[in-house]
Amino acid sequence: MLRSFAPLMLSAVLACTASLTPAGSAAQTYPSKPITVIVPYAAGGNVDAVARWVAPELGRRLGQTIVIENVAGAGGVIGTDRASRATPDGHTLLFSVESTIVIARMVSPSVVKYDGLKDFAPVTLVSSAPLVLVGRPGLPAQSLADLIRVLREQPGKLNYATSGIGTSLHVAGEMFNQIARVSMVHVPYKVGAQIVSDLMGNQIDLAMLPIPLAGEQIKAGKVRGFAVTSPERSPSLPNVPSTAEHPDTRGVDVTVWFGFFAPARTDGAIIARLHRELDVVLRDQGLRDKFAVMGMRTLALGPAEFGAFLQGEDRKFGEIVRARNIRVE
Repeated sequence: MLRSFAPLMLSAVLACTASLTPAGSAAQTYPSKPITVIVPYAAGGNVDAVARWVAPELGRRLGQTIVIENVAGAGGVIGTDRASRATPDGHTLLFSVESTIVIARMVSPSVVKYDGLKDFAPVTLVSSAPLVLVGRPGLPAQSLADLIRVLREQPGKLNYATSGIGTSLHVAGEMFNQIARVSMVHVPYKVGAQIVSDLMGNQIDLAMLPIPLAGEQIKAGKVRGFAVTSPERSPSLPNVPSTAEHPDTRGVDVTVWFGFFAPARTDGAIIARLHRELDVVLRDQGLRDKFAVMGMRTLALGPAEFGAFLQGEDRKFGEIVRARNIRVE
């Protein structure tokens, strides 16, 4: 019996060893081929630009070419969905933002099939920036306090533009409505540059915008910056107060951010390697200066911190989406 049992034990041990070997060896030899980074937006936009700033040096440090693949469509959903189904070996990554990772599934549950918190492993939170609430030059308000007073005196009379229903800009506007107890009316646009043009022409009252889109016009006095949506002022707009500076808007805290993700079940050692290299890449002062021009802070948060951050974003955005009944179907 012992003689017949021994080969069975040996076979079992060898089988277990074989099942464990690929993951360990894969992490040790990673990367073994070029890495594809899926950007779920069209080439030439901000998300694509930031990915291309980071990719060359990351590739150099990893010893492999990094190929940026733009998979645009459905506000980032198509590319993100493709990335969620990629082989979890670290050779396909996703570079994405808050709208597609956290908000999309909340506002379009019948369309978005992936779960940004379950189907992806966070690698590195690269950078973030607040939005800015901007007003037309002819608006009868000079400060955030003035604006809140005007909005309360004229409920439902003033409108605000964003780049679309269900975007982080829209959610930020509705968060402002709820916390400040005002009633701005949402007007979705398809082209962000048109919003700025219409603001300058007094054709729309207010807008919730990314800083790079409105920053120069605010500095030139062509539109009025009322507040940035963060606890602190933005270094790129030092004269624009933060929402935390007024007691009635203190809870308005929305940032746009960029981050690297891997498909869920990617080896933890591979994710750790990716973050280590990204952390070094993001220390480069030239790269940090590029982020600063966009009004963004360089963060380089690792997997654990990034994961905790995502949980907080999920709670925060979920509360507003439910309370304001934001839907895109």
